[in-house]
Amino acid sequence: MTDFSTASPSVLGIDIGGTNTSYALVDHDGSIRVRGSIPTRNHVTFSDFIAALHREVISQLSARGIPTDAIAAIGAGAPCVNPSSGEIEGAVDLPWPSPLPLAKELSRHFGVPAAIENDANAAALGEMYYGAARGLTDFIMLTLGTGVGSGVVCDSHLLHGRHGLAAELGHTIIRRGGRECSCGRRGCLEMYASARGVVATARKFIESDFPSSRLASIKDLTPRDIYQAAMAGDPAACATWKFTGEILGEACAEFAAFSSPQAFIFFGGVARAFPLFKDAMKEAFDRNLLCIYNRTPDIRFIPSSLPDADTALLGAAATGRNLI
Repeated sequence: MTDFSTASPSVLGIDIGGTNTSYALVDHDGSIRVRGSIPTRNHVTFSDFIAALHREVISQLSARGIPTDAIAAIGAGAPCVNPSSGEIEGAVDLPWPSPLPLAKELSRHFGVPAAIENDANAAALGEMYYGAARGLTDFIMLTLGTGVGSGVVCDSHLLHGRHGLAAELGHTIIRRGGRECSCGRRGCLEMYASARGVVATARKFIESDFPSSRLASIKDLTPRDIYQAAMAGDPAACATWKFTGEILGEACAEFAAFSSPQAFIFFGGVARAFPLFKDAMKEAFDRNLLCIYNRTPDIRFIPSSLPDADTALLGAAATGRNLI
């Protein structure tokens, strides 16, 4: 058991979602000592919400005999974050009007410094401090889930850009005039490498080439179904993952041209099928890579090593590590 009277200070990681807000006290090595959650929406004002979160955290620490000064800093992941201002700006899934002074309110209630990041950037920091990117100074994190998120680390620094909006790689166009995206453009990477993109690809292959595929009878098709079918040798499923890999390889070749990464790291539900699309991705990457980068053939493709259930909290905690 850890003796918290002598243990080094930890970071409180907070993941704010539209329904629930989770928190965890995270040690320097990424070990989670305390965790919990509260409903996000059951509070009249944003300040009331932060106050309730503070009470919950302090209560859980007290119940375990952990002093409050074990919290040296706070890192929070949230939607629509501007890390420069420390505010949430325009988050439609939260019940309070923007802007919301998240960093300021956390610091005021807990009495320690606080930093905030959007979800994908926080995931990149989590990989850098606790996961597959430990020891790397330059990498690109791609989160392949409901959408496609990304975080870019250059020279050991997270790329933010103006208003924290840099590196929206999911909305770079990989197929000109291609599938219509929810952002209003056509051919975005998100429409091919997200969960819905993979499903759309599978349905296209079923309709055009493999009508007898076992996937044809599944009404609410998911990437998991496509993964399982591919493992059983289904041709439509195998073609889907090959095409997905090719798309990702082409995209990563473009991304390499502006940040020259050591590695690409993949996280999210779609990334669980990494072994099924890795070879096609690497082949497409090599074919499309700008020739000057052929002198650095060690660019790696790595699946995330963070546990799915803890990634958001570890990423949030990593956001606050530099404040200690």
